Amino acid sequence: MNVRIVEVGPRDGLQNEKVLLSTHAKTTLIQKLVDSGLKEIEATSFVHPKWVPQLADANELVTGLPAYPDVNYRVLVPNAKGMERVNPSILKEIAIFCSASETHNQKNVNRMREESIADFAKFVPVALEQGLRVRAYLSTVFGCPYEGEISLDQVHNMSERLFGLGVYEISLGDTIGVATPASVKRILGSLLSQFPAEKLAVHFHDTKGMGAANAYQALEMGIQTFDSSIGGLGGCPYAPGASGNLATEDLVYLLQGSGIDTGVDLDQLCRTSQWLEGQLEKTLPSKVLRAHFA
Repeated sequence: MNVRIVEVGPRDGLQNEKVLLSTHAKTTLIQKLVDSGLKEIEATSFVHPKWVPQLADANELVTGLPAYPDVNYRVLVPNAKGMERVNPSILKEIAIFCSASETHNQKNVNRMREESIADFAKFVPVALEQGLRVRAYLSTVFGCPYEGEISLDQVHNMSERLFGLGVYEISLGDTIGVATPASVKRILGSLLSQFPAEKLAVHFHDTKGMGAANAYQALEMGIQTFDSSIGGLGGCPYAPGASGNLATEDLVYLLQGSGIDTGVDLDQLCRTSQWLEGQLEKTLPSKVLRAHFA
């Protein structure tokens, strides 16, 4: 079974950190991730620096990314203005983002969901014409901090709208980490009745310690693409209670223990996390990381 690991730490992880890493440190992190064997990395976001100062150096970072023919970098593009900063000669792919929850979408991007879709319709065709692939994140699929449980109808409807724009894949987000294997089975089972597994990815947070268990449930259901973050970095400033993403180390350990060759050197990955702890002056939450150096 071929499995894709999408490393989101440089963007989704660092966007919430109090310590602002230099562009050089971010480039070093990305190089270390590539050296560990990761092939898909979300490097940064073309969001306005006023809203996410941690990623204010996005243009400079993208220009200096180490180039490899088998490594795919992507950048989150929140709106049409962000698309103006995309250089298709450097990037192969962009990502867009909206929520299954109306309230969370308003809190996160200050727009109704329909407004987000309308804005995407302005620039996604441009990206596709430029030869870029477009991935979509659909957040709060498994629960919302403001609305609670999200109806399956809402999730299906938003998924249809996003696929209708021409995205090749939707990453289903457990934004606040409330999913359990049972809810993953129910929600994913419903979506898989409409969409093929190869068009869906999962993005779990480990708030309640369920990240790896949920990933295994998704794996058993045929999902082959998993988002994760180095060391378990992450969260969401507009999702109260959200803690870090599923740690890449924990995901790699799970997959390798399931007989799947990820192509990732777990020891080197853990050493990268250890290096990052020094840069951020904090302990990262990955359980495998803690055990590796015990």
